[in-house]
Amino acid sequence: MVNKIEHIGIAVKDIDDANILFEKLLGIPSYKTETVDSENVVTSFFQTGTNKIELLMATNSESPIAKFLEKKGEGIHHIAFDVDDIEAEIARLKSEGFVLINENPKPGADNKMVVFLHPKSINGVLVELCQEIK
Repeated sequence: MVNKIEHIGIAVKDIDDANILFEKLLGIPSYKTETVDSENVVTSFFQTGTNKIELLMATNSESPIAKFLEKKGEGIHHIAFDVDDIEAEIARLKSEGFVLINENPKPGADNKMVVFLHPKSINGVLVELCQEIK
């Protein structure tokens, strides 16, 4: 079961420029910037109430974000949902016919285990499931 929208991921070309823009827009600074080597990205997070905005910049041309930017340009990349039990959610969603990009949770940004669902099975929306690493 999904608890809430955890964050909305936005693909950007330049994380520094985007941080300045979103700081102005939201009136708050980014609370965390980190590199996720497994995804070839640098991320930056903004807390907005109970939800977050995640900016994502590719660190090389092999990054999924680099490919997204090449195809679609800057903009909303994915929506992430917070779950209590990511393994149970994977099993439930597979049984419902959803297609997963990665069937095994992996470490993601902001102290989360993550798994992605293919946009072809969800009306063109890339969905990420996130569970806090304890």
